[in-house]
Amino acid sequence: MTDTAVFAPVSSTATAHRGAPRIAGTAMAFTSNRHTQEEVARELTEFADPAFARFARTSGVEYRSLALPLDRYPTLTGFTEANAAYVEVATQLGERAVRSALDAAGIRPDQVDAIIAVSSTGVAVPTIDATICSRLGFRPDVKRVPLFGLGCVAGAAGLARVHDYLRGYPDHVAVLLSVELCSLTLQRDDMSIPALIGLCLFGDGAAAVVATGADLAPAGDHRAPRVLATRSRLFPGTADVMGWNISSSGFQLVLSRDVPKMADDHLSDEVDRFLTDHGLTAADISTWICHPGGPKVLEAIQGAVGMPAEALRHSWDSLRDNGNISSASVLDVLGRTLAERPAEGSLGLMLAMGPGFSFELLLLSW
Repeated sequence: MTDTAVFAPVSSTATAHRGAPRIAGTAMAFTSNRHTQEEVARELTEFADPAFARFARTSGVEYRSLALPLDRYPTLTGFTEANAAYVEVATQLGERAVRSALDAAGIRPDQVDAIIAVSSTGVAVPTIDATICSRLGFRPDVKRVPLFGLGCVAGAAGLARVHDYLRGYPDHVAVLLSVELCSLTLQRDDMSIPALIGLCLFGDGAAAVVATGADLAPAGDHRAPRVLATRSRLFPGTADVMGWNISSSGFQLVLSRDVPKMADDHLSDEVDRFLTDHGLTAADISTWICHPGGPKVLEAIQGAVGMPAEALRHSWDSLRDNGNISSASVLDVLGRTLAERPAEGSLGLMLAMGPGFSFELLLLSW
């Protein structure tokens, strides 16, 4: 377990906020290929399995946006074609998300000093952020930090790394970009239970967050939250719980039934230790920003931490409206939370789980 910063108890506001970066703007981007869960099930069960329809009804997902029109998926010839589609669509969505987040923050592209880009559903060299930076007019000296393979935890982990960077460069601006096109990992010959769950649960989209260092005056809402501290937790010997098996045919989902159990067994202790380090308890947290991994995961999080059901309303709504967009989902929940303007002086906790197996926790303050 590692902390990126050590504070006196957070009851001392001046001490807690000293040097803390601020979240200045967020945005989401989706394609126009939006469908109901019923439409997706009807089209894709032709080359899946009748069990897919049963999973779909209990997934908590009602709508999803997909990278491609539904009729394209049965005709994809394999990983090469799917990955080419990933590069094209991910670049388009990523550009839109970053542009919108910059507009929301009131920051020009040439003011950005660093961009951290996370994705686990396609590969490109150079990574798509290089093209996006050029299209948007970022400075040639922008620092690029692409991160691959963190899966669902990457939205929270990426924001934690933005926090780390801005702690070191408090007069800089940093952007986090998440693009996940989960539907393009579909393999027609894979009839496994994890594949069927993935078919009914995952969606596509992009998210962006703009953050500013503590030395910069806020350009927009003065009540934008600050990221006070972060914690990462990696569990040895759990690499087979979640991830991809990568072969010539593409990405095959690895999803153990132990994922909710990891939350049941470990999340409560991790949250308690993190908050205790900052003089807090779960009772001090009024806002919970949790990755909507699926109904069983959300129920496990709620039970492990002991929060009221209403605390995860934005996570359930995000799952219903967009499915699980892997790393982008927790950033969608963040955006929904910011739109409701939590009370000034209140505290929030962002958390996500992902391959490794790993947790990522961030303490926020309004």
